[in-house]
Amino acid sequence: MGSSSEPQVDPAGVSDEELMRRVCLGGDSAAFESLVHRYEHELFGYLRRYLGSVEMAEDVYQATFLRVYLKRDCFDASRLFRPWLYVIATNQAIDAQRRQRRHRVTSIDQCIGRDQDGGSLGEMLSGTGRTAAEQMEDREASQWVRSAVEGLPELLKSTLVLVYYQGMKYRQAAGVLGISVGTVKSRLHAAIHKLDNSLQHVGGAQPQETSCRMVARMGAATALREIVPACSVG
Repeated sequence: MGSSSEPQVDPAGVSDEELMRRVCLGGDSAAFESLVHRYEHELFGYLRRYLGSVEMAEDVYQATFLRVYLKRDCFDASRLFRPWLYVIATNQAIDAQRRQRRHRVTSIDQCIGRDQDGGSLGEMLSGTGRTAAEQMEDREASQWVRSAVEGLPELLKSTLVLVYYQGMKYRQAAGVLGISVGTVKSRLHAAIHKLDNSLQHVGGAQPQETSCRMVARMGAATALREIVPACSVG
């Protein structure tokens, strides 16, 4: 991107904040591109799990960095870039969900059961030695949990996605969200409590569904650790 005659600093050795400073001061396209690539896997993974859709995650990822560039003058150079980025990404995801709800024509099963880059859950689980019935139960159980997660308040949902789906430590999630470790723990506790109530209600209302009863018995925390990650892509 830059002139080959100018000395280039390896972007890997430059902090997010320094790259963003360059973007703010001179609209440095190389610095901006480095930020986009640096967060490509991490942020896209967060959005895919938050939204339950590869297509929506791709759109929101692009919208997030467009927003970052357009709002670059609003970046506080004394603060960390990562939490600011995640706030923008989460707000963009919430807006995308609101737009989708106004004209949704596909079911949640279609949204969370199919990924362009990974095929269907059934395809991912095939060849593991499990019977078709067991694979179906795993898929249904995963969908019950994901449905309950989607219904959580946004603050609880974003915290839970970072810890359970992204695999972040409490301190890492706290840094991303710009909150204390204690707040991360309290949000997770509240999220698990709400999920347990939701899953118990579903399990009791649908006694004919083996997967519902299984999830309700094991509890939300165990289901998040064992069922959903095993059936997730990436």
